[in-house]
Order: sequence, then structure tokens, then C-alpha cells
Amino acid sequence: MNETPTVLWSRPENERPGTPLLVIFHGYGADEADLFSLATQLPAEFTVASVRAPLQAGSGYSWFPLRNDLGYSVTTVTESASAVELWIESVRTNHSSVSLLGFSQGMCMATTLLRHRPTDYAAVVGLSGFVVEAEGDPYFDDAAVAAHKPELFWGRDQADPVIPAAAIESTNTWVHAHVKLTKVLYAGIMHGINAQEIAHVGEFLQYKVLNAK
Repeated sequence: MNETPTVLWSRPENERPGTPLLVIFHGYGADEADLFSLATQLPAEFTVASVRAPLQAGSGYSWFPLRNDLGYSVTTVTESASAVELWIESVRTNHSSVSLLGFSQGMCMATTLLRHRPTDYAAVVGLSGFVVEAEGDPYFDDAAVAAHKPELFWGRDQADPVIPAAAIESTNTWVHAHVKLTKVLYAGIMHGINAQEIAHVGEFLQYKVLNAK
């Protein structure tokens, strides 16, 4: 993803300056339109930018290749994150802050970006996803994350059939050690999102970003 990514914006360019930015990362096999409707359900102050992942995956796209067991190469994760980070840097100065929201594989991207530059983001939302296991990889500055304690919302269904239990366990361990965590469990959404969860995400963004001192 060396070229500029395909992005759906909630505002025309002339209305974006000075607004807080929320960058959305879709899940594996989806595209930038998949979560874009969430923009109308979140605080109106935000400009929402929904980004398309770089790799073809079925009829949609992926941020990095996944094996059948949902295994992955950390190198492919960081390559994808580095490209997205370049794009974020190109638009950052237009906005009062940058927050990230990722669903499923998109949560890997959002949290990877946070772990590379923890002070660059006002808040991160992770839905039905996990955090990459990358102990010792220099791209991930987890010591800086733990020192900064950024705001993270993690929403999921305990009956989610997609994310492996080991990934949930390692994510749970990581978030409790590194971030200011808002964790909410939902029944009946499986590997999805419902109106209650989006309402909670909106409240989180309102209090942690818009109302932050």
C-alpha cells in the first residue's frame, strides 16, 4: 500500500479542518464501505475516514494475510501499519486529534498503530478483534504505551466464534498491562456489532476525546 489508500470520508474536504478525526479499519474480507454507516451513529463532531485495506481477500480486502488458523506474520502487520501511518501523517495536521476504530482484523491495525506511536492518538476502539502478539519486535513500543496509558475501548461477545481463545487471552493480558481500559461484553452479537455497542462507543469517544481536559 505505497500509494494513497482508498478512503470514504464523512465530510467534504473543506469542512474537515479543525475537526477531530476518527479513522476506521474494516475486518478481513470487507471493504471501506462496510463500517462507514457507523459514522452517522457517532458524535457529529468527528470527521470519519474509513480506509480500504491494501490486499485482495475474496470479494473484499485484508490488512495482512491470515493462515487458516488465523496465524499471521508480524512483518506483514507492521508493513501494512507503516503504510497507513504515512497516510495518517499526511492528513493529521488538518485535525484537532486522531482516534482509531478497528473491527476484527481492523482492531489489530488500530492497536498496532497505537503501539508504534502511543502519544499520537486520542483514543482507540477495538471491536470483536485482538492485539498482535509481537514480543521483542522493535516496531511495538509497549514500554511507551504502558507509560502513557492511552484510552482503549474493547467490545466483544464471549461467544464470538471467529477469534481464537488464545488470541483473546493474550489480548486480555496485554490491555490490562498497558492501557486505560473500557471493556464491555455483549451477548448475542457473535462476530458483529449491535446498536448498544455503537452507543457505548459514541459515549466513550464523547467523554475520552471530545470532553477530555
